[in-house]
Amino acid sequence: MNLPAAFEEKMRALLGDEFDEYIACYEEPRYYGMRVNTGKISVEEFEKICPFEIRKIPWIENGFYYDGDKVSPAKHPYYFAGLYYLQEPSAMTPANRLPVEPGDKVLDVCAAPGGKATELGAKLQGEGVLIANDISSSRAKGLLKNIEVFGIGNVLVLSEEPGRLENYFTEYFDKILIDAPCSGEGMFRKDKKMVKAWEEHGPEFFSNLQRNIILQAARMLKPGGLMLYSTCTFDPSENERIIEHLKKEYPEFHVLPMENYEGFCPGIPEVTEEKDEELKKTVRIFPHKMKGEGHYVALLQKGEPLPAKELKPKKKSGKIPADLEEFMKQVTWKLDGSRLDIHGERIYYMPEGLPDVRGIRFLRTGLLLGELKKNRFEPSQAFAMCLKKDEYAQIIDLPCEDERVRRYLKGETLDVDDLIERKAKGWYLVCVDGFPLGWGKVSNGTLKNKYLPGWRLC
Repeated sequence: MNLPAAFEEKMRALLGDEFDEYIACYEEPRYYGMRVNTGKISVEEFEKICPFEIRKIPWIENGFYYDGDKVSPAKHPYYFAGLYYLQEPSAMTPANRLPVEPGDKVLDVCAAPGGKATELGAKLQGEGVLIANDISSSRAKGLLKNIEVFGIGNVLVLSEEPGRLENYFTEYFDKILIDAPCSGEGMFRKDKKMVKAWEEHGPEFFSNLQRNIILQAARMLKPGGLMLYSTCTFDPSENERIIEHLKKEYPEFHVLPMENYEGFCPGIPEVTEEKDEELKKTVRIFPHKMKGEGHYVALLQKGEPLPAKELKPKKKSGKIPADLEEFMKQVTWKLDGSRLDIHGERIYYMPEGLPDVRGIRFLRTGLLLGELKKNRFEPSQAFAMCLKKDEYAQIIDLPCEDERVRRYLKGETLDVDDLIERKAKGWYLVCVDGFPLGWGKVSNGTLKNKYLPGWRLC
């Protein structure tokens, strides 16, 4: 592989005696990874039902290698059921090492396509709120789909400049993840096109963006809150020097150690002005040291926590529309009417404890439950993905090998008279091996397909 001479020179200076070993790794194949959605299935259960040959990623408890040259997990029904996300192994590290707890208020600043956001959302276990933002509205659409497939409902998906978010979320978040836009040097082996992109926009271009983003994020973090900064590049100006820049502007930030792994390399204080030894607690991932691509990860804390303020939630009275109430008789959830937000026909179920967010560019606020039509409620695809099989009364559960599973995912009408009572009718939740895929409407032994057209299997 032809690498730019300036890049090779920089890496030789950075790696010293290890440079030849690093260059040799470009002759090795890339690694493919999948990450289990622990919001839907335990790692142990997934290992029992996984149809592919997988091997554990040793530093990610819910991560596995698979052979991407032999199998296509993105075409399997379990992918459509949101049981896993396909992600490069090293890229799993940032969300894994940010210790998110149920109930946290979490921001993913540069969230598309959703590899980190889906893991953060799964860790929340339906409690608290995930705000997933990406400045590109086209990329944010893909982000929204991935979050909905994963069954994450306590979410806001935004498409804003991080600087604009400050006005709404000053010192609001418990945890923030910044997977910063970067020059992508760590991905050269995985994606040859990254080399050309690097020649057009190198580290200097991105480090200016990163300096702004990290300070904007810092102002949105609560005192005592945790922030994880990551890139998929090697250049010190995008890594250690960004952390140094943050600490100069906001000295209350300090670097925390992360759970170690034998292939992790410490950050390099010598590449910075202050040569702060604390930077050794940050982590560099090199492809010649581990079975994954290049990354940089830094976990930071903002000072000490302040005494918690007792927030009195503003409770607006909320009446549940009659047609939704009728539908919810089939669901075990107890809806809080004060959290319903109705816009025209659409009904959203909002996370608790949000500030006033009017004026922000949204793709989604909360969980879209569905739409109120004339004398009826039609549930959404996102609602189906948030349900567990035992939370809805009318189920059609197909084994994975049943050819009707793929026909359902292609949007076809199904004959299901062998699975339901003769007079059955109404909305059914279609599952594969007990995991929801979407809705169908039953009448006369036939299931009219309601799987979202934009998600269908091609």
